[in-house]
Amino acid sequence: MSADNQLRFVVEPHANPTPADQITAALANPVFGRVFTDHMVTIRWTEGKGWHDAKVEARRPFQIDPACAVLHYAQEIFEGMKAYRSEDGKISLFRPQANAKRFRESAQRMSMADLPEGVFLEAVEKLVDIDRAWIPGAEGSSLYIRPFMFASESFLGVRAAHEYIFCVIACPVGPYFKAGKSAVTVWVSDQYTRAAPGGTGAAKCGGNYAASLIAQTEASAKGCDQVVFLDAAQHRWIEELGGMNVFFVMDDGSLQTPPLSGTILPGITRASIIELARREGLTVNEAPYEFAQWQADAASGRVKETFACGTAAVVTAIGQVRHANGEFNIADGGEGPVTKRIRDQLTGIQRGKIADPFGWVHHIA
Repeated sequence: MSADNQLRFVVEPHANPTPADQITAALANPVFGRVFTDHMVTIRWTEGKGWHDAKVEARRPFQIDPACAVLHYAQEIFEGMKAYRSEDGKISLFRPQANAKRFRESAQRMSMADLPEGVFLEAVEKLVDIDRAWIPGAEGSSLYIRPFMFASESFLGVRAAHEYIFCVIACPVGPYFKAGKSAVTVWVSDQYTRAAPGGTGAAKCGGNYAASLIAQTEASAKGCDQVVFLDAAQHRWIEELGGMNVFFVMDDGSLQTPPLSGTILPGITRASIIELARREGLTVNEAPYEFAQWQADAASGRVKETFACGTAAVVTAIGQVRHANGEFNIADGGEGPVTKRIRDQLTGIQRGKIADPFGWVHHIA
């Protein structure tokens, strides 16, 4: 029972769960976002009634009306997080309270119902617990968890909806990028922007990702793994990748990353890297960084490494940068020692291999 509002979850286990041998086969080489676990969690919100009808049930399609508000006015938010199985078999989440907090902030920005953080956490825990057989233990693999909420009221009219559905689903995953790649190639978009000041850039809503898809398609056509977005006003300042934050390792050993100015997502991996680095005594500068300066600093050697980070990609080196006027490499185009050290520390804490001095790891009983 949640401490936030005494909401009770009704658990209705799947009548025909996936056989163990099929789960084992699915976990052998999980493709990101393609195979899903047996269950989901749903909670409904209605104006005047609040949150109600909390269920853990068999994963199934939603039945919605053609006038469902999310289809017309895009009131929708989501989170991305992972459950890990350590070598001793223990199951844990990484900083789930931070996801719950960011979910509330996204809901506020999108004029949606406020889900108490304790309810969010309990919903995630219940899904992980009932589908714990789906959590892989292989290196680089995990159970990706997708909590989301959408406007479910049937109406046409530009206003905040009066009904919402919160849901949690999950899928076993391996590495986000192709195995064997030590660094990825990125495309710098000079035509498209992801978000603008005063917009929804800091909210984790589907519209931000929809806006990024044309640029990501362009990046793929250029042979790149990801797109880098510049600011909307001047197309000069680096903001973030299509679904990841970005860091630069300078020749003096410091790290630099674009500041949280309201146009980029406040990544939980980003925040964790900043804390890890500062604990090690590294200087971290959250400051604007111009694309032209990045290019010059890569050429001079002032930038030694660049890496992207996020829940899905974890920490991934950027080796080559392509843009409308050419391309340039970051150092030798591979993964640098600082990137590797940060990734090893972060994943070591997440998987229980090294001590967690921050209290980030949340164990599932």
